[in-house]
Amino acid sequence: MLLNRRISVWYFVRGIKSQIILISIFAISIGLVDMHPTFQKISLPLSIPALVGTAVSLLLAFRTAQSYERWWEARTVWGAIVNDSRNFLRQLIQFVPESNKNVISEFCDRQIVWVYALGEALRKQRFSPRVQAYLNLHDINAMNTPNALLDEHSKAIKHLTSEGLISEFKQVQLNETLARLCDSMGKCERIKNTVFPRSYSLLVHTLIYVFAAILPFGLEDSQLVVEITMTILIPILFIAIEKTAILMQDPFENTPVDTPMTSLAQTIEISILQMIGEMEVPKKETTELYYEM
Repeated sequence: MLLNRRISVWYFVRGIKSQIILISIFAISIGLVDMHPTFQKISLPLSIPALVGTAVSLLLAFRTAQSYERWWEARTVWGAIVNDSRNFLRQLIQFVPESNKNVISEFCDRQIVWVYALGEALRKQRFSPRVQAYLNLHDINAMNTPNALLDEHSKAIKHLTSEGLISEFKQVQLNETLARLCDSMGKCERIKNTVFPRSYSLLVHTLIYVFAAILPFGLEDSQLVVEITMTILIPILFIAIEKTAILMQDPFENTPVDTPMTSLAQTIEISILQMIGEMEVPKKETTELYYEM
C-alpha cells in the first residue's frame, strides 16, 4: 500500500513504457500524414476531438471509481479481519477456564498462521517457512489452506464444548465470530477471482487511438511540432489514468498499491500475543520503501 512518501516516478513510467512508445510512433505518423498534400485540405471542427475526448474521460472516470471501490473493499475486509481476530481471542480468554491456557495458546498460534496463510494464498505465493512448518506439524494438506485452518478452529471449539469447558451458548458466540472470519475470507477470494472485463479496456484503448488519430486534423497544420506534441501528451495522460485504475483494481497482486496484508498480519500477531500475556512479542517491521506489504 502506498504511504505518504515520495513515489517512484520510474515505477509508474515502466508500467506504461510500451504504451508511450506506441502512442509516440502513432502520433508522429498521423502528424506527418496530416502534412501530406492529400490530407492538408481536411479540417475537422475541434468539437469532434473534444467529443471523443469527453467520452474517454467519462469511461476513465467510471473505470477509476470501480477500481478504487474494489481496492477500498479489500482494505475494509482486512480491517474486519483484524477486529474479528482480536475479538475471537478475547472471547476465548473470557470463556475458557484459566487452567487451560495451553488451549488458548493453540488457538492463538493457529489464528496467527491463518492470517499469514490467507495473505500468501491471495498473492499466490509459496507459503512462508513459518506457515509451512505449522502445516507440516499438524498434517494439514488441503487445496484451500486458510479454510482448512478455520476448520481446525471449528473442531477445537466443538471439542471444548464436548469436554464441558465452555457452554453451548459460548460455543454459538465463538462460531459467530468464526463465521465472520470465513465471510471475510470469502470476500477476499471473490475480489481476487473476479476479473475486470477485458472488453472495457479494449473499448477505452480504441477510443484513445481514435482520439489521437483525429486530433491533428482539428489543429493548425502550420505548427507541426505543437500538433505532434499535443497528440502524444493528451493520449498519454488518458493511458496514465487507466494504468492507475488497473493497478488499483487487483489489490492482492503483490504490488505497491496492494492491500498491506503482511503488515496487517503482523499487527494481528502482536495484538493477540499481548492479549494472552506473551512476553516475547515481535516488533512491527518498518520499511524504507514508499509502500508497505
